[in-house]
Amino acid sequence: MPNQEQLNKIASGQGFIAALDQSGGSTPKALAAYGVAESEYNGEDEMFAKIHEMRSRIITSPSFNGDKIVGAILFEKTMDGAIEGTPTATYLWEKLGVVPFLKVDKGLADEENGVQLMKPMPELDALCERAVAAGIFGTKMRSVINSANPQGVANVIAQQFEIGKQIIGHGLVPIIEPEVNIHAADKAECEVLLKTETLKQLDALADDELVMLKLTLPEEANLYADLIAHKNVVSVVALSGGYDLKEACNRLSQNDGMIASFSRALSNDLRAQQSAEEFDGALGSAIEKIYQASIADGKASQAA
Repeated sequence: MPNQEQLNKIASGQGFIAALDQSGGSTPKALAAYGVAESEYNGEDEMFAKIHEMRSRIITSPSFNGDKIVGAILFEKTMDGAIEGTPTATYLWEKLGVVPFLKVDKGLADEENGVQLMKPMPELDALCERAVAAGIFGTKMRSVINSANPQGVANVIAQQFEIGKQIIGHGLVPIIEPEVNIHAADKAECEVLLKTETLKQLDALADDELVMLKLTLPEEANLYADLIAHKNVVSVVALSGGYDLKEACNRLSQNDGMIASFSRALSNDLRAQQSAEEFDGALGSAIEKIYQASIADGKASQAA
């Protein structure tokens, strides 16, 4: 069973989840945005060392704590690493009061039926066992919906829940993430299909099978109210999906009960060249905006 104290923290929704889980494919882009050029590292090991430096700097910054951040999603190498000599997941929970999650997917398959399913994960059981041993609370896995193809959307949701149940079997809470591409021409139709298929899968779960959902901010405010209210859903979190911080926060503030799980929007203004004071100021400003949008209701004035 999941850690009850951590479950309560996530379910309370008083804050947001920081996504610190860029993987191999997206790491060079994340480092470039942070001000670290590809010429500054050689090979994968040095690249991952650079991104760990960035994540460590975020996590150890004074603004990053459990007051406004309820959870953080980690990349596997970050889980295996340490912050100031303490294993990352332990540091997050015991020092900061931030619930640790682990990204478990191995990337996306080629598009078929307007969607990209997840690649096979043959080592998932072993990874989940390592995650439990490391003190991880839950997992995250991402698929992408690029167009409103009913069969494609059904396939994405079915795969997410099939693997989600495998993860639940290890006592972890899976974050189901069927991202809708913000540039999809029929984005609103994608979201209606996603909601219908997700409700079918949720209704088929046993009472003790708990999941979280990570969804693109919808075109129709409060479209996902039924998902948020579902007895098997601990929390529904929003991904920024390429929206800038202001747009992401504005959309989020209009969706009651959704909290943020932003990656790019969180780190947009962070640079390797900033002083400690400048870095914490930029991070603190982003955290405050995302936090306010996460706790706002749809009637609140637009954030950011």
